[in-house]
Amino acid sequence: MKSLNEQQVETYLLSKPQTSLYYPFGDDCKVFKVKNKMFATIAHGSTAKSAKTSDEAKTHFWMNLKCDPDEAVMLRDIFPSVIPGYHMNKSSWNSIILDGSIPQGEIERMMDNSYMLVVSKMTKKDQQSLSLHM
Repeated sequence: MKSLNEQQVETYLLSKPQTSLYYPFGDDCKVFKVKNKMFATIAHGSTAKSAKTSDEAKTHFWMNLKCDPDEAVMLRDIFPSVIPGYHMNKSSWNSIILDGSIPQGEIERMMDNSYMLVVSKMTKKDQQSLSLHM
């Protein structure tokens, strides 16, 4: 089963129209925004010192993604490496531990959904400016 590493995830996220990378929380946490709205973060698991996960999980990179609340619960039930969003609203954000256990296509689908959820909440004008790039 093919999975994505941190660099591949970053490249995929940055390929989304009008996506920018920021470091508002320091060099250890990458924040991805579309038109100044956050839709993903990537950080090393060791930064999640207080998270109730295994020590092994803290050796991997973690990604936070926005998610429909019902789907968020389903994904947590299906994949042990998907947990409630660390330092995020737990009902609408998931943390994905990039440990190789989730297939590449599923991770890409989760990233696409996060991006589209954020875009869907934007003004019609902003959505139209993005649709020109899709």
